[in-house]
Amino acid sequence: QVQLVESGGGLVQAGGSLRLSCAASARRFSYGGMGWFRQAPGKEREFVAANTWSGGSTYYTESAKGRFTLARDNVKNTVYLQMNSLKPEDTAVYYCAASGLRLYGGNYQYARSYDYWGQGTQVTVSS
Repeated sequence: QVQLVESGGGLVQAGGSLRLSCAASARRFSYGGMGWFRQAPGKEREFVAANTWSGGSTYYTESAKGRFTLARDNVKNTVYLQMNSLKPEDTAVYYCAASGLRLYGGNYQYARSYDYWGQGTQVTVSS
């Protein structure tokens, strides 16, 4: 059973920072795509950031560019999302996702491209 265990969410004031972590139990996810999505109350789950494979490119949604950084540690099978300059509109449940395969084209931005999901971690940004 593959597991993705997330941590690092919490309550922070606008302008603050948080770092989310996602540890994968299966080493094969060190090679495939890994991403972060978020879902705010009453809204659909949306793409935030993704790395297409361990040696591939990293992409961000427009609102995250310049503020969020995705990093992965293939030795620890862990992916991180460093979030700086947080805004109230960043408030959501953040989900880690993993694919056993590399992600090609623009598939990294679609939830259906990922095989496994974490349980989600709440991020709340107060104004």
